[in-house]
Amino acid sequence: MGRVFDSALDELASVTATGSEAELLALVRLCESVVRRVDAISTSAIAALDAQGAFLTRGYRSAARALSDLLSWDYVEARRRAAVASDVHARTTLDGTPLPARLPSAAAAFGAGDIALRHVEVIGRVLATDAAERLSPEQWAGVEAQLAADATRLNPSELQTLGTALVALLDQDGAEPDDRVPAPVNELRLTRHAAGGSIKGRFQDPALYDAIAAVIDAKAAPLTTDDDRPAPQRQAEALADICGHVLDHGDDLPDTGGRRPVLTVLVRLEDLEHRARSAMLEFGGTLTPAALRTLACDASVIPVVMNGAGQPLDIGRATRTIPDGLRRAVTARDRGCAHPGCDRPPSWSEIHHIHHWEHGGPTALNNLVMLCRAHHRQIHHTDWAVRIRDGLPEFVPPKWIDPHRTPRRKILAHLAAA
Repeated sequence: MGRVFDSALDELASVTATGSEAELLALVRLCESVVRRVDAISTSAIAALDAQGAFLTRGYRSAARALSDLLSWDYVEARRRAAVASDVHARTTLDGTPLPARLPSAAAAFGAGDIALRHVEVIGRVLATDAAERLSPEQWAGVEAQLAADATRLNPSELQTLGTALVALLDQDGAEPDDRVPAPVNELRLTRHAAGGSIKGRFQDPALYDAIAAVIDAKAAPLTTDDDRPAPQRQAEALADICGHVLDHGDDLPDTGGRRPVLTVLVRLEDLEHRARSAMLEFGGTLTPAALRTLACDASVIPVVMNGAGQPLDIGRATRTIPDGLRRAVTARDRGCAHPGCDRPPSWSEIHHIHHWEHGGPTALNNLVMLCRAHHRQIHHTDWAVRIRDGLPEFVPPKWIDPHRTPRRKILAHLAAA
């Protein structure tokens, strides 16, 4: 089967070099048709695997997580595919009663190649809104059939606009009136950048905002009459000063990843030998020499010296509990969960003994790896394996994901650049 398919693809590919304009246009249309059919077949296979419990028996709680590892998809893409598979394929209840697909009209059009996977995704999203859930079953089914028919002539963006408008038209009464005062929205977003980061937030709870503003205002006053820093700069530096004070004196701070929060500065050995020209912070951002010298005067700042391969000094001890210094060394090396494609930071990660401690594994840098809770569970309960190679962790997938079990390693920006 594979050889026949490859032969057909080779024949199509040959047209790109010799085909006329009309043939090339026809080829593009044919390729889109093939992609749609292949997507439909792929989602059918995903749905069948999920129904059989194939992912669950391999230690995955969701099809999306399994697909991300199996096909090297971003998790967002894997989740999209898994959601479409669930929407367009027949289901079975716990007692074995067959049920139609959640989106039967879209399923038929998708299986025939008349609409694309993206169209199905849009239909599913429109019909999952609160407004759509308020429609009667007959109205809901009518909208699904209408959108499946319209998807054959509209692009996904146009279909989204039409679907939203159609649902709103049918849901003229809207949600039930709610006289309760809505809960205030309080949110703070921390975003890392190569040279530091940004903090954005809003507080609709006046008491919370006032508490924060009062502390910053108290620390943001000009230091002297000659202090010409603009107000935003003084407020930003005041917030950093307050957080630094809490790190130094906040004995009741909760642990982060198993340890009390500290500020860790990562310094390459060659930079240290050349009078510390630069360094990196644990949460991202490169320090200037002046900033590094300032931080080095603070006893609460922990320096971790790295060699050119990104390997910190091994300071392990023969105890199961990870000493604070060794935890910082693992953090400096792995920069958070070490599993390829995972972006969980150190504060959301745990330290795993590769060779289990109870089986004689040492509490040493070459036997430790940082993992988020999801990947920690995966290592313990599935056929994934982790090992240290050339001083850095690498992960070996199960045979069902990669028959050759080719090791995978997380791409770290500071090493990739080197």
